[in-house]
Amino acid sequence: MSDTEIKVPNIGDFKDVEVIEVLVSEGQTIKTNDPLITIESDKSSVEIPSNFEGKIKSLKLKVGDKVSEGDLILILEKEPQTNKIDEEKPNIEKEFKKIKVIKPEIEQATNNQIKTLSKEISYASPKARKFARELGVDINQVLGSEKDGRVIEEDIKKFVSSKPKNIVEIKKDKTNKIKNEFEHSDFGEIEVKEIPRVKKLSSVYLTNSWTTIPHVTNHDEADITEMDNFRSSLKDMYTGERIKITPLAFIIKALVASLKKFPSFNSSIDEIETGKMTLKKYFHIGIAVDTPNGLMVPKIRNANNKKISLLSKELKEVSELCRNLKIDKKELFGGSMTITSLGGIGGSFFTPIINFPEVAILGVGKSQKKQILIDGKFQIRTMLPLSLSYDHRIIDGAEAARFNNDLKENLGRNFAYKLAI
Repeated sequence: MSDTEIKVPNIGDFKDVEVIEVLVSEGQTIKTNDPLITIESDKSSVEIPSNFEGKIKSLKLKVGDKVSEGDLILILEKEPQTNKIDEEKPNIEKEFKKIKVIKPEIEQATNNQIKTLSKEISYASPKARKFARELGVDINQVLGSEKDGRVIEEDIKKFVSSKPKNIVEIKKDKTNKIKNEFEHSDFGEIEVKEIPRVKKLSSVYLTNSWTTIPHVTNHDEADITEMDNFRSSLKDMYTGERIKITPLAFIIKALVASLKKFPSFNSSIDEIETGKMTLKKYFHIGIAVDTPNGLMVPKIRNANNKKISLLSKELKEVSELCRNLKIDKKELFGGSMTITSLGGIGGSFFTPIINFPEVAILGVGKSQKKQILIDGKFQIRTMLPLSLSYDHRIIDGAEAARFNNDLKENLGRNFAYKLAI
């Protein structure tokens, strides 16, 4: 039995290239052409293979080291030694094959366990490995579809689409590993408070939505001059007192009309790989309510069948229930689309996060009076900022622009007069 040194081969003019992956471990038996390490320059990533077979006696490199031609990678015992785990590998695979696979997730988990127990490392090109790193995916968890289980980019994409929660967990783990070098108290007086329970619960949904849905936001303005004048002119026919109707009630009605015309906005995608979407025939509009405990989104059910006055009344009722934490949990689910309004506070445009599993959300800013050119003349008009965020997997930019145009028309000159109070 003799020891053999495996060194970095001729890599051209590159020097001090960083080792970004070590693909083997001490005690592992390798074959000729098995990948040992991956190095990355500013131009490309390259795997360095073994030109011998045997058992790894000692590793001389680690991730982050800089290498050049001739640097020692590892020392190899040329005569391969039988590894106990390798002997048991066929039995391990046999035992796992006895498990009745019910779902693809179980099948993936089974393969992952086999890999862990037999100390296998996924084979993949540097390009595929780099792609996996960019997505935060452990490539050793991905089942390869090519010969000898080699992983390609398509395998990584399938893994990500079938396991969106994994990516969230990986990113969360990475965040947890980042610690402040100093304590906050090192710089002055602080106060530590508990995050409100409502915010803790909503953060899970917000994180899932932001990391799994490709968001795009379209910004536009709607001329609501006539609607606003009409709303201000409403009076009780007996007392003559003004009837106060929140603008949000009119926006709900306008939104419902647009949802009827653009049904893809009233849909959900539970699993994109199924190639199917759920189109909802009901119109339950979510309303983001600001409470002392955090944001809550109750639903105004069957908004298409309710008059403006009833919508305005229900908005007050559900908002009060949310602020007092008396809203039924079920009322926070089963929506068509959500409206989040900052009009009562201020601001214009923003980028609202979609309320999963919905596919769109409408952000409303504070209306302002502006000089608008109409028929060659400038007029003072009341303009309402609109921010429409949508799921780009099911809604494209052209459809979103048409939806916004229809919504603006619904909020425009003639719409307010068509609504029963």
